[in-house]
Amino acid sequence: MEQAFKRTQILTNHLLQSSPSSQTLSSNACLSYSPPELSENYAFDIKDMRKLIDRHNLEERDWLFGLMKQSKLFNPKVRGGKVFVSPDYNQSMEQQREMTLKRIEYLLEKGAFKGWLTEKGEDIEMRKFAGFEVCSIYDHSLFTKLGVHFFLWGGAIQFFGTKHHHDKWLRDTENYWIKGCFAMTELGHGSNVRGIETVTTYDSNTGEFVINTPCESAQKYWIGGAANHATHTVVFSQLHINGTNQGVHAFIVQIRDADGNISPNIRIVDCGHKIGLNGVDNGQIWFDNVRVPRENLLNSVADVSPDGKYLSSIENPDQRFAAFMAPLTVGRINIAISSVYQSKVALATSIRYALTRRAFSLKQNEPEVLLLDYPSHQRRLFPLVAKTYAMSFAANYLKMLYVKRTPQSNKTIHIVSSSFKATFTWNNMQILQECREACGGQGLKTENRVGQLKGEYDVQSTFEGDNLILMQQVSKALFAEYMAAQKRNKVFKGLGLEHMNKPCPVIPLQLTSTTLRCSQFQMDALCLRERDLLNRFVADVSKCKAKGESSEQAFMICYELAQDLGKAFSDRAIFQTFVDAETTLPAGSLKDVLGTLRSLYALICIEDVSFLQYGYLSVDNGANVRREITKLCTELRPHALALVSSFGIPDAFLGPIAFNWIEANAWSSV
Repeated sequence: MEQAFKRTQILTNHLLQSSPSSQTLSSNACLSYSPPELSENYAFDIKDMRKLIDRHNLEERDWLFGLMKQSKLFNPKVRGGKVFVSPDYNQSMEQQREMTLKRIEYLLEKGAFKGWLTEKGEDIEMRKFAGFEVCSIYDHSLFTKLGVHFFLWGGAIQFFGTKHHHDKWLRDTENYWIKGCFAMTELGHGSNVRGIETVTTYDSNTGEFVINTPCESAQKYWIGGAANHATHTVVFSQLHINGTNQGVHAFIVQIRDADGNISPNIRIVDCGHKIGLNGVDNGQIWFDNVRVPRENLLNSVADVSPDGKYLSSIENPDQRFAAFMAPLTVGRINIAISSVYQSKVALATSIRYALTRRAFSLKQNEPEVLLLDYPSHQRRLFPLVAKTYAMSFAANYLKMLYVKRTPQSNKTIHIVSSSFKATFTWNNMQILQECREACGGQGLKTENRVGQLKGEYDVQSTFEGDNLILMQQVSKALFAEYMAAQKRNKVFKGLGLEHMNKPCPVIPLQLTSTTLRCSQFQMDALCLRERDLLNRFVADVSKCKAKGESSEQAFMICYELAQDLGKAFSDRAIFQTFVDAETTLPAGSLKDVLGTLRSLYALICIEDVSFLQYGYLSVDNGANVRREITKLCTELRPHALALVSSFGIPDAFLGPIAFNWIEANAWSSV
């Protein structure tokens, strides 16, 4: 009865607006916002950390961030007294597409793309990478539409074309007078480029190529830019000369005039609404005996003479095909890099929220506990921070590998980019999901970004090659390296496989904390897994072939080992870049924190089920690894704000819940 009386008295006072007493409703002390900067300390210089993980073109990045923040085209909104920019996903698909185009035109006018195709050298390539990374932080549609235009269409002209193509097309492409797209994938064939069915023949009477879609499965599908805006495309087609199929070649085709009218003998329809990326106008294209001049063949690899003779300095069709595919690696590199930055956006938002959001009291009448002070929340998020730092160092390595490329390094770039693209995009989807859940219901709000990014970036798992297929390609390449070394009776050289030349590492019977945190042990454990899985894979494939199976059938049968081997290669290669970055630092707090992150990354790799499945770890040692991960998460707790602030992402590009989420949801704001 006493409790009922108290409740009645509270309601009476509330309804009569009586002055509150000790028993009346009052504001909960936990429901207040205090910026984490007031309570969290920085043990290291976050500017130095940003230089380490962003590595290059920091001023250009910040300039581009500023261009976006100052324009209404980037949809600025005030929440909780701060301005945030992000696309309006409530707009229709058509509106999102037009806004993406307007944003590109605005950035073009401000000089953001100057020299991207008409200048050469490492500096311009790194500036391009930085620009794409910033665009990806704002919006995947902006990033993708620019990528299709500059890296795919423009890159095809650069790499597959010769001087007369460069002179005719590159400047107009850089100035966006020509809007390009990239017609490779078809309804029937995506990753299997060799299997595309579009056919091109040569008419020596007119000096023209004739491009045709012979069946429905040959229609070009998912062609970004084709549905509305592109004026030209690079068409990948089987080239038939005098009845002989010379394989896949690339041709320039105009698909619209300057007024947007579709060219004769070309049909285009819209692919329609998607689960994300609706600011990109994906289309389907059919070619009904479309004629283009002979000069429109991109002829750096092969050419056709005016009288119809096929000419190529590369006689082997497989090598010719590989030469056509090699320049496309940059698409995978860009996708891999952009996925790292989405992970940064999600982690910066969710960790800042966890530093100010409280839930549940441990004792009655005590303040509720910050989310990030719960060990379970630390265990959920800090391993993802370690992954993101690891991916940042690996992305920097991949970029440098690409810009310093030589003909001899193309194979390495292909293998590493395939591995990293698959690993980074899978990691990104895991990180986005965990961060969405870590933000609770706030993670569902589009304006908070984390949940929306899941739909926007889901496609990256199949963009530029399905991840499972890419990992199988990695394992096939490792198999080839193994067989070549065995055949020549020489040591392994390249791809980081030099550890195969050394004695096999041994994991101690009892793993102590000191051992688990030792970088040499961590590298030994990752090398042991890769070494063993490569030996197993070679043995199993060889057994299948000994039973009469073809090489391709043998690889298919051993696909599970192939996946495990691909992951082992990727984890070890990424870890190596982390160690290399750490060794560049002098002793001090920055290096100490980075060492803790490095150990955490290594141990979450070693925690993988494969270490128990294949017997590299005992059950007891597996438990030791798990306990050490929990300790490392606890040690990183004081550095949480500094670690995500080092990402260098301006406040405006995060979600409102990263800051005063109470004010952002108050009556005055909403």
